[in-house]
Amino acid sequence: MNILDIFQNKVLIAVLAGWLLAQALKIPTEYLRSRRWLWTMFFAAGGMPSSHTALMVSGTLAVALYHGFDNPLFGVAVAVTMIIAHDAAGVRRQAGKHAERINVLFDELLKGHMWSENELKEVIGHTPLEVIGGIILGLLVAIGQWMIWP
Repeated sequence: MNILDIFQNKVLIAVLAGWLLAQALKIPTEYLRSRRWLWTMFFAAGGMPSSHTALMVSGTLAVALYHGFDNPLFGVAVAVTMIIAHDAAGVRRQAGKHAERINVLFDELLKGHMWSENELKEVIGHTPLEVIGGIILGLLVAIGQWMIWP
């Protein structure tokens, strides 16, 4: 086994490409939303598109395209992708909303008093539109890669 064999793993390449593109796209989509270039969005959780969803969808479809829709790994990948997408828009989104409300509460309780502790992270989850963006990006990445590298 050669270390360069990892570059022949087409599913891994699709997964990494899906994640990388999703993270990179967060920068211009954040600019369109806020009219500010926030380069740190590349490393951020949350935002458009959902990189968790793009990563999983591109990997799941790559398993199907390269190894067959009847492959048991495709079934497992679909199940994990559904959990990830649901979590991205559900549990993590609610945690972000709770963090936002708690931060407002801290601000009101400490009015006029500097709060030195880090605020709770509010941008944890995704809106349903951000998850759909991740799904579409993941599909495009896997199909594009499969067309270029069958």
